[in-house]
Amino acid sequence: MKLVRDNIPEIISRSGKIPLFHLANEHEIRQLLNEKLLEEVNEFLSAPSEEELADIYEILDAIVGEYNYDSKSISAIKEEKAKTNGSFNKKLILEGIKESDV
Repeated sequence: MKLVRDNIPEIISRSGKIPLFHLANEHEIRQLLNEKLLEEVNEFLSAPSEEELADIYEILDAIVGEYNYDSKSISAIKEEKAKTNGSFNKKLILEGIKESDV
């Protein structure tokens, strides 16, 4: 059992097969979205591509909708974190933290 895109049952039917599916209930959808996100991230890590990254975005959009989050609010939080902590543009790698000699 796994979460699939909306048109997958129709695509399966057109191939002459019979899809067996049900609509996720409120208790299982969040878990299934989490599993799908991990699946898509792992696929991207195995073979990075714009297509795999687009799949991640699609799942993130579904998560935003499921949790009734506001996309504008998320963008504002992202921007605030970038102002406060920076982004990842400098490609810095923290190797450790040493106590001050002072």
